[in-house]
Amino acid sequence: MSSMSNVTIGYGALLTALGVGGFAATSAPTALIPAGFGAVAIGLGLLARQEKHRMHVMHASALLGVVGFLGSIRGLSRLPALLSGGDVERPAAVIAQSLMAILSAGYVGLCVRSFVAARRAPARP
Repeated sequence: MSSMSNVTIGYGALLTALGVGGFAATSAPTALIPAGFGAVAIGLGLLARQEKHRMHVMHASALLGVVGFLGSIRGLSRLPALLSGGDVERPAAVIAQSLMAILSAGYVGLCVRSFVAARRAPARP
């Protein structure tokens, strides 16, 4: 079993918790967007446990992380204003987007590290 499949499931669980928590706090349907990404990540992580699908599924999950990062990076750009006490429209969204961007960037970094390590590893007999 691949450790990256477990990391992917964990990433998905964190995004799901972020989305559900954001929805519970704000009642805004768009707060559930991270949960949608999380559900897909969990599914990909489970599918990656099958050796025959692992490589393609892990590439798809890395792409999901990139899309999640790009879709939420706007929150990071508004985070300094929020943290310095400035007036920011929808502060809960800024926090949720920032957390999703940070989680996604970290996940993509772990994926790249795993891909490089797999490329350097000797071929299996």
